[in-house]
Amino acid sequence: MKIKAIKTAKIRTGKITLTDFLNQYIKHIRPNSVVVITSKIISITENRVAAKNIDFENLVRSEADHMAKKSNRYGRFVTFKHHALISGAGIDQSNGNGQYILLPTNPQKTAQEIYTFLSKRFKLNNFGVIITDSRSTPLRCGASGVAIGFWGFAPLKSYIGRPDIFGRLLQFERANVVDALASVAVLVMGEGDEQTPIAVIQDIDFISFNKLYPTKKDLQEFYLSLDEDIFHQFYKDIR
Repeated sequence: MKIKAIKTAKIRTGKITLTDFLNQYIKHIRPNSVVVITSKIISITENRVAAKNIDFENLVRSEADHMAKKSNRYGRFVTFKHHALISGAGIDQSNGNGQYILLPTNPQKTAQEIYTFLSKRFKLNNFGVIITDSRSTPLRCGASGVAIGFWGFAPLKSYIGRPDIFGRLLQFERANVVDALASVAVLVMGEGDEQTPIAVIQDIDFISFNKLYPTKKDLQEFYLSLDEDIFHQFYKDIR
């Protein structure tokens, strides 16, 4: 597996469409590759921005899918947005040129649209698309990547029914492929002034590519509700 970040110009709201961005910076896709794009680029092309004079707490409340009743010790709200635990509803103040950058409206749908566009352009079906954001992990310092939209491959690799090294059949184990790829891509793209909002992961031979993935069943299995989540007992303060 190989991964390469792509450097771009500074992308500003109202200056470029998503189609123009893809045409300008994605010149080639090899089979069995995944194109990873930061959500910030999607948001900028969708004009998903807000002025800094807006009350931040009210903005978070309007954007979050679920939200803690009180802010934490750092004055930030624990929130869920697009099926991910993301602080402050994913509203970004960095690299915004004086504006708040909100998360995309429907990143899952946008990932499918990007996949369709690139598939027609390069006449290729065995590749994938991921839209990422950064998040904090409970009991860990530092940001890592998470997928908030994807298309073109199965998000989970199941080991259910397969034996472990001692022959015991596995009952529950499934690998989260999409977030693992998102995390390594965000690490390569960076969190500061790297100006590399795209990464291409090549030579991936351990995932299933298909233009019909994710199916409705894939999404139902991958995106859990708060009640279904294994950590639901910690969400008592979430509304």
